[in-house]
Amino acid sequence: MIAGTDTDVGKTFVTVSLVSYWQKYQSNLSLGLLKLMQTGRGDSELYQQLFDHLDSVEILTPLTFDAPLAPPIAAELAGEDIDLAIVWNSLTTLEQKQDFVLIEALGGLGSPVTNELVVGNLAAEWRLPTVLVVPIKLGAIAQAVANVALARSLNIDLRGIILSCTSEKDATELEQLAPINLIQSLTQTPILGVLPHIKDLKEQDKLAVLVSNWDLELILP
Repeated sequence: MIAGTDTDVGKTFVTVSLVSYWQKYQSNLSLGLLKLMQTGRGDSELYQQLFDHLDSVEILTPLTFDAPLAPPIAAELAGEDIDLAIVWNSLTTLEQKQDFVLIEALGGLGSPVTNELVVGNLAAEWRLPTVLVVPIKLGAIAQAVANVALARSLNIDLRGIILSCTSEKDATELEQLAPINLIQSLTQTPILGVLPHIKDLKEQDKLAVLVSNWDLELILP
């Protein structure tokens, strides 16, 4: 699972980059790409645009709601229930058919998926190895510490952190806003890689090369 500390932290960019890496360096293996659920328009359509032509990638978005709000609210506005059995069945179907499955979560680990459960509960209860995406901005250190603490309290199998640069920043800003050694020391969690600011997600070869420099042993076969 690719989870985040919040919305708009770069989960989609990290997910696209990992798929691009897979296509360039692991193309002999099949990949399932699951968007946990979607409210409003965005990620699912982007994945279809970028990857639907690839025979080796299967994309599923089991639950969608029109309103770009938290799932319990979006579902209520639509007069629908959130049936997690549908999501679970989609996940198990992908796991049975594909060599590896990437799951993009929604919001942060503490974001609600129902009136009783948050994203972190699903990661724990479904035993999903998880990567935490932390945006490189003021407050990144606190976000990393708080979300790693939440992951540990829920017994999530947290494999590491990806630092995501969601806007243009120079090397000094990157180091000052999200110092790798300090975050690793405070969280006791490895930084697996840094995703620089990406302007065009269609440059998939470039994305694949960037990801090839990450420490992927903890997350990819």
